[in-house]
Amino acid sequence: MHKWLRITVPVASSLSLSFKSQLRVFSRQLVTSRTFLGYQRKYIDNTSLQLQSQQWRFFSMSDLDSLPPVDPKTGEIIVNPLKEDGSEKTAKEIEKEKKKAEKLLKFAAKQAKKKATTANSDSAEKKDKKSKKKKEVEPVPDFVDKTVAGEKKILVSLDDPALKAYNPANVESSWYDWWVKSGFFEPEFTNDGKVKPEGLFCIPAPPPNVTGALHIGHALTISIQDSLIRYNRMKGKTVLFLPGFDHAGIATQSVVEKQLWAKDKKTRHDFGREAFIEKVWEWKEEYHQKIKSQIQNLAASYDWSREAFTLSPELTKSVVEAFVRLHDDGTIYRASRLVNWSVKLNTAISNLEVENKDVKGRTLISVPGYDEQVEFGVLTSFAYNVVDLDERLIIATTRPETMFGDTAIAVHPDDSRYKHLHGKYVQHPFLPRKMPIVCDSEAVDMEFGTGAVKITPAHDQNDYNTGKRHNLEFINIFTDDGLLNENCGPEWQGMKRFDARKRVIEELKANGLYISQEDNEMTIPTCSRSGDIIEPLLKPQWWVSQGEMAKDAIHAVKNGDITITPKSSESEYFHWLGNIQDWCISRQLWWGHRCPVYFVSIEGQENSKNDGEFWIAGRTLEEAQEKANIKFVGKKFTLEQDEDVLDTWFSSGLWPFSTLGWPDKTKDLETFYPFSMLETGWDILFFWVSRMIFLGIKLTGSVPFKEVFCHSLVRDAQGRKMSKSLGNVVDPLDVIRGIKLEDLHAKLLLGNLDPREVEKAKAGQKESYPNGIPQCGTDAMRFALCAYTTGGRDINLDILRVEGYRKFCNKIYQATKFALMRLGENYKPPSSEGLSGNESLVEKWILHKLTTTSKIVNEALDKRDFLNSTSAIYEFWYMICDVYIENSKYLIQEGTEAQQKSAKDTLYILIDNALRLIHPFMPLISEEMWQRLPKRSTERSETIVKAAYPIYESEYDNLKAAKAYDLVLDITNKARSLLAEFTILKNGKVFVESQHEDSFETAKSQQDSIVSLIKAIDEVTVVRDGSEIPDGCVLRSVNPEVNVHLLVKGHVDIDAEIGKAEKKLEKVSKTKSGIESTMGSKDYESKANDQAKEATRLRLENSIAEIEGLKATIENLKRLKL
Repeated sequence: MHKWLRITVPVASSLSLSFKSQLRVFSRQLVTSRTFLGYQRKYIDNTSLQLQSQQWRFFSMSDLDSLPPVDPKTGEIIVNPLKEDGSEKTAKEIEKEKKKAEKLLKFAAKQAKKKATTANSDSAEKKDKKSKKKKEVEPVPDFVDKTVAGEKKILVSLDDPALKAYNPANVESSWYDWWVKSGFFEPEFTNDGKVKPEGLFCIPAPPPNVTGALHIGHALTISIQDSLIRYNRMKGKTVLFLPGFDHAGIATQSVVEKQLWAKDKKTRHDFGREAFIEKVWEWKEEYHQKIKSQIQNLAASYDWSREAFTLSPELTKSVVEAFVRLHDDGTIYRASRLVNWSVKLNTAISNLEVENKDVKGRTLISVPGYDEQVEFGVLTSFAYNVVDLDERLIIATTRPETMFGDTAIAVHPDDSRYKHLHGKYVQHPFLPRKMPIVCDSEAVDMEFGTGAVKITPAHDQNDYNTGKRHNLEFINIFTDDGLLNENCGPEWQGMKRFDARKRVIEELKANGLYISQEDNEMTIPTCSRSGDIIEPLLKPQWWVSQGEMAKDAIHAVKNGDITITPKSSESEYFHWLGNIQDWCISRQLWWGHRCPVYFVSIEGQENSKNDGEFWIAGRTLEEAQEKANIKFVGKKFTLEQDEDVLDTWFSSGLWPFSTLGWPDKTKDLETFYPFSMLETGWDILFFWVSRMIFLGIKLTGSVPFKEVFCHSLVRDAQGRKMSKSLGNVVDPLDVIRGIKLEDLHAKLLLGNLDPREVEKAKAGQKESYPNGIPQCGTDAMRFALCAYTTGGRDINLDILRVEGYRKFCNKIYQATKFALMRLGENYKPPSSEGLSGNESLVEKWILHKLTTTSKIVNEALDKRDFLNSTSAIYEFWYMICDVYIENSKYLIQEGTEAQQKSAKDTLYILIDNALRLIHPFMPLISEEMWQRLPKRSTERSETIVKAAYPIYESEYDNLKAAKAYDLVLDITNKARSLLAEFTILKNGKVFVESQHEDSFETAKSQQDSIVSLIKAIDEVTVVRDGSEIPDGCVLRSVNPEVNVHLLVKGHVDIDAEIGKAEKKLEKVSKTKSGIESTMGSKDYESKANDQAKEATRLRLENSIAEIEGLKATIENLKRLKL
C-alpha cells in the first residue's frame, strides 16, 4: 500500500474548518480537469486566478463542489500517488496535480472570505443588483500618433485602450515616411559599388498619368510589383523599384481645357501655346503631388530619389535623341493615312484611347457639340443612278453623310447581276462627279445585301485599302472641327457632320433615291477622353515603321531573351506582332514633346508638307540647320518646326532606358539595364510593352527587360468592366479608409460625368456597395489583390473578401500581442535561431510547417505564383494561432523550466518568421508588430524591410514528428466533429482507441495536447482495445488504425442519431462501391499511375474503416435503447 502524499499549502490555512469540509468532494475531478487551458493565467494578489484572451474566465462557484482532500488539522493537501488503473504517478504528474490544487484552493480561499464578509448583507445586495444598470461599452479612444514625420514611429504600449483592437489607421501610420527618409528603398551595393553577390532585381514601375487619380488597377499593379520587390530585397539582393509619372498628353490637355472653359470660358487658343503650356505645368504640379501621395498610401517601396517624369528635361533629351535617330535611318517617315480623329479634342488618338460602344439597333447617343442626341444603329439604303443606262445600283450605309467622299462603287467580279456594269460609272446626286464601278473580291461579299458597296477611301479603313488597290481618288470631306468642307459643294460646306446626315436623307427622298432604313447592330468608336464619335480622317502624320522591329521582338521571345507570362499573353503577343501595322506618332496637341523635325521652306518653291523629303530632324535648331545646308546646298530656305507633339506612348516606349539616363552612358544604365522584369496588365501588352521591346532592341541593342508578367484586369463582383457610368469604379483609398454610400454618391459630382449618367451611376454604386465600402487598410487590400492573382484574365473583385483580410490582419495583430504577453517583458531570444533539443511534439510539428511553408512561398514567388504564396502564408498564420498558441499555453504555464523556455523560444521563432513571410504582402502591420518583438543579439536590421526572408531550413524538416502531430490534430478534429454532431458543449468524455503501437503512444503522450485543443472536454482516455470503451459511446474513425469514441448516453435522442448514422453509412457505402468499381475497371491497372493507385487504395481503406466505425456506432446506439 502506498501512503497518500501530504503537501502543505499556506493559503489553505485561511479556510474555516466548516468550509474545509466542503472541499473534498470535487478534488479528483479538479486534478484531471483542463477547464482553463487555452487562456492566459496571471496571479493577482496571490489569491486569485485571472484568465485573459478574447474574454475573461474565472473559476465558477460550481467548482467549489469538489476540492482536493485537505487534512483538517494541518491544512495539507492529500495527493493520491496512484492512478485510477493502480499504476504509480510520476513525480511530474504529482507536481502538476499539486499546482492545480493550489490554484483551486487559493480561489476557494478568496470565495470563502468574500462569503464571510457579505453574509449579513444578502438582501441589500439583491436590491442593489436590481438597481444596477447594464454597463455600457466604453468607446475606444482615438489613437494619436505623436511621431514627427520622417522619424521612426513612436510605439505606444499595446495596453493603451486605443490599441486594444486592430485598426489599420493606427497600425499603418508613420512607417512609410520613415522608410523613405532612411533610404531603405534605395539599392544597396557592395563596399566597392558593385551589385551584391546575392544578385540584382529591378522593376520599372509603369508610370501613371500625372494628373490622374488612382484606381484599383493601379493598386493591383503596385501590390504585385512591390511584393516581388520587397521579397527580393529581403533575399539580400541589390534592388531597384524605379518610380515615375507620364505627362499623358491627351488626358492632361483635355482636363485642363475643360477646367479653363468651365472657369474662364476660354480655350487654349485664347491663351496661346506658351501661356497655355504654363497653365498645364501649374496643373501638373498640383496633381502630381496628389497622385504621388496616393501611391505612397499603398506603401510602394519606390526609390523616390530616382523618380522620373516623361516631360522632364532628362527624359525629353532621350525622346529627341530617339526621334532623330529613327528619322535619320528611315524608321520614322511622313505619310498621309487614316487616323482616329477626335473632333472635340482636335487631334488624332491611339487605338487605346478609342472606346467601342456596341448598339443592337436604333440608339440615341449624346455627342459633344450637339444639343440633340444623334441616332445610330440604322442602316440606310439608297440608290446611285448608272450613267447612260436606265439602271441604278442600291447600296447601304450607316454613315450617309460620307457619300460626299464616295469615289467608286465596288461589285464582286463573279456576280452575274452586275457583269454588264463592269467599267461603267454612277452619277453622284449632289455633285458633278462620276464614279467608276470597280470589281473587287476583297471588298465585296456578293451574298450580303445588294452585293454593291460604296467606297469612301478617305474616311474608312477598308475603303482606304480598296482605294489603294484601284488607285481611286481620296477626297477628304471634313474639316478638323467635324464640318463638311469645300469638297462637298457650297450648299453643304460648313454644315455639322451629323446635321448633314439628316439633310442627306431628306434630299435623297426628294430625288427619289431613298430606299429604306432598318435597325442595324453595330460598333461605334468613341473617344474615351471626350465621348466624341471618332471620325476616320486622312492626315499627314509621322509614322514608325514597325515591321522589322517586330521581327526582332518576336525573335527575342522565341529565343528566351524575354519570357512572357502567362502563356496566353505570349500567344497574343506573337499574333499581334505577326500582323503588325505601322504606328502613327503625331498628335495635334500642345502639351507633350514637340516633334523635333523641321519643314524646309525653299525660296521660290511650293513644296507640300505631306512630302517627307522636305523635313529635317534635329536635336536642336542649329543641328537641323546644318543638316539642311548639306541636303539643300545652294538653296535659300527657312526652317519651321512641326506644330504637332509626339504620341505619349512614344516617350513611354523609351521608359526602361530613358529613366536610367540614356543616351548617356550612366552608372545606372550600366547597372540596371536591362531590367529584371516588367509587370503590367495584359491589355497594354501591345500598346506599351511591345513598343518598349521594339525601341529597346533598336536603340540600345538589348532587350529592355528579361521577363514580362501580365496581371489580370479588375472587374466588379458581378464581372462587369469598371466604368464611371456604372458607378462601380473603386478608388483604392476608399478601400483603405472606408467610405459611406452617400459620400460615394457625392464623389460622382466632382468628375466630368454627364449629369444624365449620374443617377445611373448612383444606382450602380448602391448595387455594388449598399453599405458603402468598409475600412480595410492598405495591408488587407494589397494581400487581397495578390491573393486574387491566379493567372486568369479577369479578377471579379468582391469588397467583402478584402474586408475578410482585414480580419486576418486582426488575427496577426492579436496573435502577436498575445505572444508578447506570453513571452513576458524580460524575455530575451537566443542569439541564433535553431533547435535546442527540448522541443515538444507540437513544436517539432509547427517548425516543420514553418520550413515547408518557407519553401513553398519562396518557390511560388520565384514562379510569380501569388495564389499559392498568399495561401501558404495565410494557412501558416492560422496554424500558429489555432494550434500552436492554443497548445503551447499549458507548456508555457505548467511545463518544466526547460519546456517553458523551449515553448517560448519556438513561439518567438514563429512570430518573427511569420511576420517576415508576410511582409512583402502586408508591409505595414508586419513592421509595426516586428518592431515590438525583442531582437536577437545578432539581428543587424533596424527594419523588417531589410530583414532576411525565411528560407527552407533542413534542421526543422521533421516529417516523422509532423505526421505524429497530424494524427493528434486528426483525433482532435474527429472528436470536435462528434461533440458538435451530438451537441455536447461541456464535460464531454472522449476515448481514443488504437492497437497500432506508434499511434497509441502518440495519442497517449499527447493527451494534454488533445484536451487543450477541445474546449468541450476535461479529459481524454487512450486505450488499446475497444473492449475498454464503456457502453453508450459512438465512434468516428480517424484512420484504419485509430478510432475516436464519445460517450453520448444520457445526452442525445437515440432514435434520431441512429437515423443520422444509417444515412451516413449508406452514403459511405456508395462511395466505397464507387471506388471498388473504379479499381475493378478494365483499364485501371494499365492506365492509372502509381500515385493515383496509392491515393485510391487509401480512400478505399478509409471508407472501409469509416463503414466499420458507423456500424459499431449504430450497434452501440441500439444497445443504449435496450
